[in-house]
Amino acid sequence: MASVSVERLQELIEEHAHREGALLPLLHAIQSEWSYIPAEVVPPITRALKISRAEIQGVISFYHDFREQAPAGHRIAICRAESCQAVGARELEQQLTSRLGVGPGATTSDGRITVDPIYCFGNCACSPAVRINDQLHGRVTSERLDELLDSLV
Repeated sequence: MASVSVERLQELIEEHAHREGALLPLLHAIQSEWSYIPAEVVPPITRALKISRAEIQGVISFYHDFREQAPAGHRIAICRAESCQAVGARELEQQLTSRLGVGPGATTSDGRITVDPIYCFGNCACSPAVRINDQLHGRVTSERLDELLDSLV
């Protein structure tokens, strides 16, 4: 495991393996440690928890919060919930993906920006909402989105 410390992974497994429903907390701990779920952690998890690779992969792919690739330097998400869609979020997402040349869940070819598909920020009163890294922006217009993207360059 090149990017993953075998010793640290084993510590995380030992911390969680005894718990009922250990898989989700273990995956969260792994993602917290390495910012994503590296493929090389799956075989040790299958052995420790005595579950199939398919079950682990199913959980990882089901939950939108889990990433299977290291995130880019910048992460951008436009809320997809109804409140935001009603005031232009779909158009903002089209603008974003067109400008970056990647769709939701993908990273730009230069590895600088990942577009995250997010379904609600709980910021409905300030729709449409956009999150860049850990900063939430409300009432984002097309012009404001361009300004935010320009600030990342």
